[in-house]
Amino acid sequence: MNMGDFITVRGFVATDITTSTTPGGVATASFRIGSTGRRYDRSSGAWVDGHTNWFRVQGYRQLAGNLGCSIRKGQPVIVVGRLRMRSWEKDGRIYHSAEIDAESVGHDLTLGSANFIRTVKNSPQTAPDDALPAEDGPEAAGSIFGDRDFAEEDAAPEDVMVEDVNGDYVSVDTETGELAGSAA
Repeated sequence: MNMGDFITVRGFVATDITTSTTPGGVATASFRIGSTGRRYDRSSGAWVDGHTNWFRVQGYRQLAGNLGCSIRKGQPVIVVGRLRMRSWEKDGRIYHSAEIDAESVGHDLTLGSANFIRTVKNSPQTAPDDALPAEDGPEAAGSIFGDRDFAEEDAAPEDVMVEDVNGDYVSVDTETGELAGSAA
């Protein structure tokens, strides 16, 4: 597999998410991301912005649905995917664009927090009874966790607040990950 055309881009969502469905019934979502480098200018004693690179990000299937529900214009994100450079000619002039077929998109948590809610389609599968024991995790031999018991009773419930789509802060049920007061 050629890994040369996979990239990771950190930036901000510059447009609203556009969703559609292909003639074959595949869900798609796209948006533009701007990625601006910064550097410290010693002469002025301040951080200065560099050039902004623009990419069109395209997601398909389950990712497309999750993008439409999760990502909003102006939010900081990290995108991993396959880079495609496109060029075309119009009125005697050649144009270029950079597109990313996204494999993974997430919020940049260095600038804020997010609340992850697993979708049913991607829920973990249970292992059969005759499965081999896990090679890693708290139970693994030589684990840094040793034989510590991670019982739920040890954890104290915390008040977790998140900002909803309207900009209001609402409480999150730490057990289920659902917003307090939301309809089931």
